[in-house]
Amino acid sequence: MQINETQYFDGIPSKGWNFALGGYQVCEKWLKDRRGRTLALDDVRHYQKIVVALRRTDELMQEIDTAIPQWPIK
Repeated sequence: MQINETQYFDGIPSKGWNFALGGYQVCEKWLKDRRGRTLALDDVRHYQKIVVALRRTDELMQEIDTAIPQWPIK
């Protein structure tokens, strides 16, 4: 995802990139909201934390789906 002429993010896992909350893709929206700006190091670190949190959230959701294959529990 290109942020500006000199900054971009590469290698974001597809599950993280496609993870949606509230009807929008979190990673894409965060970056689009900052398009054209130069990101500070703190911004880059924050984005990396978002990507990691979304990946872990997806892992936990899969674990829950495996533990509870049918809802409501019978």
